[in-house]
This record gives sequence, structure tokens and C-alpha cells, in this order.
Amino acid sequence: MKFYSIQTEDALAAIGPYSQAIAAGNLLFVSGQLGMVPATGEMVGSDLASQARQAMENLKNIILAAGLALEDVASVDVFLTDMAGFTDFNGIYQEFFPEHKPARAVVAVKALPKGGCVEIKCIACKGSQN
Repeated sequence: MKFYSIQTEDALAAIGPYSQAIAAGNLLFVSGQLGMVPATGEMVGSDLASQARQAMENLKNIILAAGLALEDVASVDVFLTDMAGFTDFNGIYQEFFPEHKPARAVVAVKALPKGGCVEIKCIACKGSQN
């Protein structure tokens, strides 16, 4: 099986030795996305809400660049530095997944790159929409 790297300027460029996403067969593995603005490489703000929204936009833009849609997402992993923001995060998350509900895990972590308060990664499957 061949792997294909997915790159788009509409999401933050990789800040390390990895790809924004890798397509493998019908699967798309999207790397963790922080709340950073693609054009500047800076955090969109210091608060969870602005970072979560930007991280979700980055995730969505990578999925779209691969020719998929948010409805193709099968699984999402979320990392929060403060679980007190869980309810607020859920509200923002639901804006992106109003009806489609992928499997999901949310875990608390001690720290994230660049001082972020949220990081989001996912797996999507091409051809999963009915």
C-alpha cells in the first residue's frame, strides 16, 4: 500500500518532522492540530475557545484538501491541558459535528507544543458517506 502526504496552506504547516496528514488506502490520518493561524504560525489567542475553533478549522481544511468531508471522520482524539474546559470545548466541537458523531476520546495532558491548550487529531475514511 502506498502512503500519500496531504499538505495544504489552509492549515498550519507541520512544526516538526511529520505530515499534516497521510492517506493510506481509504483512510486519512490527520496529525494533531493546534489553535495556530496558518498564515502567521502564531496562536490565535490564549483562551481555549479561540484555540479550539482554530484547531477544528485547521483539521477541517486538511480533510477538505484530501477530498473528504467532516462527515467522513470516524474517530477524533482531543487533548486538553485543563479538563475544566471540557463543556466549553463540547459546544465548539458540536458546531463542526452537528449531526455526525464520530467516536471520540478527550484526555487531559500536562502540556502541549507552543503552549497550546488544545490539540485535535482524527482518522477519516473516504467513501464513508451514505
